[in-house]
Amino acid sequence: MRLCVALLSLSLCLGLMGHVRAQEEADDMEMDVEDAIDDMQEEDVEEEEQQVPASPPVPTVTYKAPEPMGEHYFAESFDKGTLHGWVLSQAKKDGIDEDIAKYDGKWEVEEMKDTKLPGDKGLVLKSKAKHHAISALLLRPFTFDTKPLIVQYEVNFQTGIDCGGAYVKLLSQTPDLDLEEFVDKTPYTIMFGPDKCGEDYKLHFIFRHKNPKTGEFEEKHAKKPDADLRTYYTDKKTHLYTLVLNPDNSFEILIDQTVVNSGSLLNDMTPPINPPAEIEDPDDHKPEDWDERPKIQDPDAVKPEDWDEDAPAKIPDEDAVKPDGWLDDEPEYISDPDALKPEDWDEDMDGEWEAPQIPNPACETAPGCGPWQRPVIDNPNYKGKWKPPMIDNPNYQGVWKPRKIPNPDFFEDLHPFRMTPFSAVGLELWSMSSDIFFDNFFVTSDRTVAERWAADGWGLKKAAEGAAESGAPQ
Repeated sequence: MRLCVALLSLSLCLGLMGHVRAQEEADDMEMDVEDAIDDMQEEDVEEEEQQVPASPPVPTVTYKAPEPMGEHYFAESFDKGTLHGWVLSQAKKDGIDEDIAKYDGKWEVEEMKDTKLPGDKGLVLKSKAKHHAISALLLRPFTFDTKPLIVQYEVNFQTGIDCGGAYVKLLSQTPDLDLEEFVDKTPYTIMFGPDKCGEDYKLHFIFRHKNPKTGEFEEKHAKKPDADLRTYYTDKKTHLYTLVLNPDNSFEILIDQTVVNSGSLLNDMTPPINPPAEIEDPDDHKPEDWDERPKIQDPDAVKPEDWDEDAPAKIPDEDAVKPDGWLDDEPEYISDPDALKPEDWDEDMDGEWEAPQIPNPACETAPGCGPWQRPVIDNPNYKGKWKPPMIDNPNYQGVWKPRKIPNPDFFEDLHPFRMTPFSAVGLELWSMSSDIFFDNFFVTSDRTVAERWAADGWGLKKAAEGAAESGAPQ
């Protein structure tokens, strides 16, 4: 009996152990499946992360001050952070109120407010509603001979521009040139650059031409560019202004290395370089019997006998018929029956009160009210006042003009490129806007050298501005 009980107990234990082992194996299998699923999900996430294209890194532009590489007369990048070599005018402007006559506008060398190129400094006009004047000598005077002139510099209207200029003056080489006395009347050879007031957007190119007969100077202005200049004044970007003058008298004006104006000093300046060879004789007078009438009335014409000058232009239409329903006895307007005399109406002062007139309601559905009259039409027999017909004037001599005589002031300058040498660069400006940024002034006779300077200076600014725009959030 005990043996049977022992055998039964052993059998139950073995069965229980087998069940436990099977459950553990099932649990292990379930954990393995869950781990596999987790691994697959992690792999999917990693694949998705790999498939999402990463944003390209924002390109960076590192600033390096431009260095002139070739023949030049002036190069200024302001990257030393000082006004060394520049002279502030101590003069006063003539002919204006004393309180604004002094050239006391402030200049600073600093980076742009929203610079995209750290380390790049420029000359900044800081004051509003002030006269500013600052200048610097060239390395040596520029003489107009067989080589071209290239002048370029950069401007950024950081806060926009309301009314003011940003042009440069190339100051003439004279024995009495004193940069501390630089004013608006200081002789210059060329004035070049942007200027704006109101909606008038200008790009000046003016040079002072010397009359070979009298020795007097006269300003000659280039024709106005056909291009729309508005964007260059409003987009708050740095723009490169370039003037190219060639010994063959041709010129080009460029903004951001794109030609916006070009022409010839001989043909495209106002007033013209050379005066006319002949002028009208100021002492010549039109003869009293000079006949300038191309047409005259026919003296032989006679008014026709049936011409009725008294016939009216309009007559009643005899074919007209009064419309049915016309209310002859109803007035077109009647007194407003609902109107009341104002309480403060004083008949002694205001006269007898009368109600205002309103359209007669009885006429609303009728074709008309009041006495009917025939409409008027054009009179087919109307001819008006008779006038003789016009004929060609047999004595017509044409429009009289004074005779031509040789111009006593005539001269012919076929080489206006040969201007007065200049020895300094200056800014003499009035502006109603502040924080105008100037940079990278350059004067040379080699266009390749100028383009290299532009690439190393303005080119970096353009690249930095482009990089900043490409990296901006969309």
